[in-house]
Order: sequence, then structure tokens, then C-alpha cells
Amino acid sequence: MTDDIMQAYLEIEQAMERYTLLLDEQVKALQESPDGNQEKAMRMKAGYKAMLDSSQIYLSYAKFVAYGMPEGDDLEEDDLQA
Repeated sequence: MTDDIMQAYLEIEQAMERYTLLLDEQVKALQESPDGNQEKAMRMKAGYKAMLDSSQIYLSYAKFVAYGMPEGDDLEEDDLQA
């Protein structure tokens, strides 16, 4: 892995974290709004959960690739946790 690849990975990780945090805030704002559309809030909540799960999967694999797709014990399981 090069420093550039790892830096790019970290930037993606930070961007995804920010994105999902903002989605969560939007869901909470919709749910708490007295005149808010509750159906939209429910759809946004499902979308937030899907993005959170998907980003975890994506980041796990992106980190694995960033480390050069090691075989066997070259990279411990804990090192791949995003």
C-alpha cells in the first residue's frame, strides 16, 4: 500500500461518515417536525440504514484492497475493521 492510496481511503472513510451523519440528522429533523411528512421520514430512515450498511461493506473491502489484498495471516481481521 502506498501513502497516497491509504490517504485516499481515509478521505473516503471520512466522507462516508459525514454523509451518513448528515442523513441521520435529516431523518431526526423530519421525525421531530410537527408538520413533517412522516412517510418521507420513514423512507429516509430506511435509506439512511441502507447507506450505513452499504458504506460499512464498501469501506471494509476498500481497506482490504488498499492493503494490497493480502492472503492468509498477512493482515489481521482487526486491521480490516473500518
